Amino acid sequence: MIQDELSRMLNRPLAVGNRRIDIRLLLAPMTFLGNVAFRQLVAGFGGCGLLFSEMCSAGRIPHENRNNSCYFRWRDEELPSLVCQIVGDAPDTMAGAARIIEQNGFFGVDINFGCSAAAICSRQYGAALLKTPRRAAAIVAAVRRAVSIPLFVKFRTGWSDDPRPAVELAKRFEDAGADALTFHPRVAPDRRSRPPRWEYISAVKQAVKIPVIGNGNVFSRKDCLKMLRTTGCDAVAIGRLAVAMPWVFATWSLQYLPGPDIHRQVALDLLDLLDHHFAAQQAIRRFKRFGQYFSAAFRFGHTLHMGIHNAASLEQIREVIENFFRQDAERTAEPNMNFFI
Repeated sequence: MIQDELSRMLNRPLAVGNRRIDIRLLLAPMTFLGNVAFRQLVAGFGGCGLLFSEMCSAGRIPHENRNNSCYFRWRDEELPSLVCQIVGDAPDTMAGAARIIEQNGFFGVDINFGCSAAAICSRQYGAALLKTPRRAAAIVAAVRRAVSIPLFVKFRTGWSDDPRPAVELAKRFEDAGADALTFHPRVAPDRRSRPPRWEYISAVKQAVKIPVIGNGNVFSRKDCLKMLRTTGCDAVAIGRLAVAMPWVFATWSLQYLPGPDIHRQVALDLLDLLDHHFAAQQAIRRFKRFGQYFSAAFRFGHTLHMGIHNAASLEQIREVIENFFRQDAERTAEPNMNFFI
């Protein structure tokens, strides 16, 4: 069975720097989506080897208060499996943020060289740094000198559809002290308009000795198994599918079988968790972002998505969910990719 084979492949220990993870299926970092409430929901099911935080500004971290920050926020219980992702362009600033992350007990720190959003790249953060390999490597080296916890680097193919710069960047990051690489094989300007080139993951994997985590368009067990088999990557990070199915880690890793009411219960549980962790408007904003991907599981998902999008309060969102699951909750065999933009 595919599920049995996948479970065996995922449940193998993996050394990352001076630490170890027991499951090779990870939650990819996602802004607004990978928040503390959503991570708590995922952790409740189990089966996830590592959780990655939302993208955090390295410059802001020294001034953040974990009790009211929108992004630099966590539960103490999740720290042994939580990696904090940081973004910025100054080696000293990135190193200073990494020190604070280590002092707070995180499993590791992740440097974002993958975000291609215009607001990030216009500041020469994220994927923009792939254009300046020396500076990117200098940031990795500065963070390496600052901390002893595992250091991850997430990056894309680059700014042209050619794997050679990505391979050279991977070598630079390894030489600079990275303990693991998360590679998303899309060019930076491509916001998912074309499928990722998984063969580029193989090229990166062959170029370095440290673990390589594959990322991009893993939407089923078959996808996950294919990525592991064909690319040789050491682990898989999933993002959008995890939002649509927060129990997916437990299903693939632990062979958990969800009950028929799982979608409704997950939506209501997340609503409660967001209400607990965030002020009302922050919670509403995050649930609306979640609702887009979550709606992909249903034949009439557009009805659910629009109802959530138009709701003005957490109470109205709850009413939309309850009404939808009383009437229109016919599931689809595969997620509706129109929601996964």
